[in-house]
Amino acid sequence: MTSRETSSLQHVLGLPLSLLLTIINSSLSQGCVPSYFKNAVVTPLLKKPNLDASSTSNFRPISKLPFISKVLEKVVETQLRSWFSKSKISDPFQSGFLKQHSTETALVRVHNDLLMAADAGKCSVMVLLDLSAAFDTVDHNVLLNRLKALAGISGSALDWLSSYLTNRTFTVKSETFSSDTASLTCGVPQGSVLGPLLFAFYILPLAGIIQSFPDISYHIYADDIQLYMSFMPHQLDRLATLVLCLTQISNWLSSNFLVLNANKTETLIAAPPELQPKIEQEIASFCPSAKANIRNLGVIFDPALSLDSHVKTISRSCFFQLRNISKVRKLVSTADLEKIIHAFVSSRLDYCNALFTGLSKTSLSRLQAIQNAAARLLTKSSRRAHITPVLQSLHWLPVEYRIQFKVLVLTYRALNNQAPSYLSELLSPHTTSRNLRSTSENLLAVPRTRLKTKGDRAFQTIAPRLWNSLPSNLRLSNTVEVFKNHLKTHLFIQAFPP
Repeated sequence: MTSRETSSLQHVLGLPLSLLLTIINSSLSQGCVPSYFKNAVVTPLLKKPNLDASSTSNFRPISKLPFISKVLEKVVETQLRSWFSKSKISDPFQSGFLKQHSTETALVRVHNDLLMAADAGKCSVMVLLDLSAAFDTVDHNVLLNRLKALAGISGSALDWLSSYLTNRTFTVKSETFSSDTASLTCGVPQGSVLGPLLFAFYILPLAGIIQSFPDISYHIYADDIQLYMSFMPHQLDRLATLVLCLTQISNWLSSNFLVLNANKTETLIAAPPELQPKIEQEIASFCPSAKANIRNLGVIFDPALSLDSHVKTISRSCFFQLRNISKVRKLVSTADLEKIIHAFVSSRLDYCNALFTGLSKTSLSRLQAIQNAAARLLTKSSRRAHITPVLQSLHWLPVEYRIQFKVLVLTYRALNNQAPSYLSELLSPHTTSRNLRSTSENLLAVPRTRLKTKGDRAFQTIAPRLWNSLPSNLRLSNTVEVFKNHLKTHLFIQAFPP
């Protein structure tokens, strides 16, 4: 911890750092968490402004814990993650709350697999499982026994975790109302640092069940579970395996006090229209009717895997935000206006844009129109003004190049052990039978594909192509920061040639 961080922490806490260290060390050595640290203040927040406030199901509980308790939890979380890593206790396809993992890395892998399957002429079925209040139904005894049996945690460390989970309380506060204090007898603490890690460990055996079905792929992000299976059109009978896997998952969840919400479980079928009714019939015993579009970690997937529906949704949302921002344009400075635009518009344009490679011209034009409108709003340019000089003056890369930037940064990270292994394994070095100069230039092999709208858009295809097109000195950058800086300069020159 730097002296600046130490000073900031002391200022926030209002107590000497030595006292904080004493509290933390005493808690860890005695295997006990102070009761004050285990009381949460829960504030109900309406999920959307237009929802009925008289229905409790329309509120999201926001749990607040003492700041010092989170400092203590962070210390334990760091040690626990280190132990899990040393003991090789992890699910390679769990991306929730892990360093170098994100919803984008998870979706890049899933989208890649579906595109490559479609390129090979296969159909795919994706099922998104929804768990009801998953964090709140974790059984403490099951979790503690699992930590002991699977992770080998014992002694004061296990005592501390037991103390952390038990005798927790909460109070609900809303404006002037405050409820009586009530006990929490199950679940991992909402709003905590340790909660997500403990939940991921709690559902770790679920990965073993899914992995026992080799034809089925999966990805988990916290409590969001997605399964997908690809098969040739004449192999519909293989879908019985998917139904069996889903049944075993449902049974495991029930036996571990987790509830599968069948009403919110969604299914997407990526197959020719004439096959979809037959596929629905094969999986009807478990899966609900397939939907035209499903929202997967914030990205809308469609049967054609085109992402056109997602782009339309982004367009509506961004233009809505731009109309609201235009109302306050005269009340803020240009610098603050740009920050607002990036917060409410650019963030939506950039979210998971590594999936946008090979978008249709119509969808790409929609996204570019959003950026153009934002640039005109910021610079007060007229609609008739040529947009290229405006974007250049703002140093904004056009949307197409922002997409390339994201893909290439992910590629650099994947090649330098700074990305999930499930992305790194999609990339292979270019090899030749002879010792050529190109072998030392860090080139990647480009897999063969059949369809521009499918295989050519997959990460394992587009990433090597973009990577190999970079200057060799850029591919050999020492750090990701250096790579980003030089890459932006390189793409800026391509977008705005001198």
